[in-house]
Amino acid sequence: MGYLLLAGAILSEVTATTAMKYSEGFTRLWPSLLTVLGYVVCFALLARTLKTLQVGTAYAIWAGAGTALIALIGMMFLGESVTPVRLAGIALVIGGVVLLNLGGAH
Repeated sequence: MGYLLLAGAILSEVTATTAMKYSEGFTRLWPSLLTVLGYVVCFALLARTLKTLQVGTAYAIWAGAGTALIALIGMMFLGESVTPVRLAGIALVIGGVVLLNLGGAH
């Protein structure tokens, strides 16, 4: 159940961050409200996640997956450049999360 809550937290954070792009500095109402709501839901789900998962594991997955997904969304839908360096950076973020989790496995 912890990983399901964590997935919801990640999706909420990615939604909120994407909406923030469209809020134009919080000058547009609906994207601004979606940003705030997304972060409230995100942190509520992350807090629930921490009842069952270790904080280091949960935060590494949350931050890494969120970073990778936002970078991919930027490249796929928001006109950000796709370069080998950016793709390598995403791979390194994902690899770092995997290594952190392997290092904490018992």
